Amino acid sequence: MSAKILVIYPTPTDAAEFERAYTEDHAPMVTPEAFPGIKKFVQVKVLGTPDGSPPPFARIAELHFDSVDDLKTAASGPGAAKAVAHAQEISTGGAPIVLVCDK
Repeated sequence: MSAKILVIYPTPTDAAEFERAYTEDHAPMVTPEAFPGIKKFVQVKVLGTPDGSPPPFARIAELHFDSVDDLKTAASGPGAAKAVAHAQEISTGGAPIVLVCDK
């Protein structure tokens, strides 16, 4: 069974600084060295909502793995710990939501 980590970042207090920190500092942390076994990293910037109201989230990231075991191995390593700490640091709109999902 393939699996993925889904990370949802709430709308930050300073959108420009969050975007800079996410794209320049955080996203580059998601590498095969930091997350052994990662198969794909998908990241999207939330632009809005269908009704035009402000979006409750700024970014959504997906880290894809071949199995739950591969995901667990990657998530338990030092690279993941560093990335998780950084995600919490830059997520000024609240703690990021992190989910483990079946693809």
